[in-house]
Amino acid sequence: MRKLLTVCLGNYCRSPLAQIALTRRGGAAVTVRSAGLIGKWQDQPANPSMIKAARRLGLDLTHHRGQQITLADLDWADDVLAMDAAVLDALRAIDDGHNANKLRLYLPDQDVPDPMGQDETAFNDCALVIEAGTALHIGRHPHSG
Repeated sequence: MRKLLTVCLGNYCRSPLAQIALTRRGGAAVTVRSAGLIGKWQDQPANPSMIKAARRLGLDLTHHRGQQITLADLDWADDVLAMDAAVLDALRAIDDGHNANKLRLYLPDQDVPDPMGQDETAFNDCALVIEAGTALHIGRHPHSG
């Protein structure tokens, strides 16, 4: 089973959505976790606007609780998917070097825009980008189940 870790700044918007979208696409073939660089939303639900955006895609984000990244998370994962270049740089800085080959952007050479502080359209657009990006990491067809 493949283990994926999605990471954004706070584990409040982008990485939780990526976690559930990748889980849906990958089914039993993957285990996906998410985490944030900062602990501001530790044990807190996802952003309400992202919960709504997820629902529009048929995804349930209501059970999410924020987690701050640990070195153990990096060790656990087969692939660590950063939502933007700043997050990737921070992951490289906190990593002990032995996970460097696992660290990459969620989208090749492109940031997933952070919708924080923006309107519902920004959250919906972000969710669509993340959902479409699942195909880059898990096959070409969504898991039906």
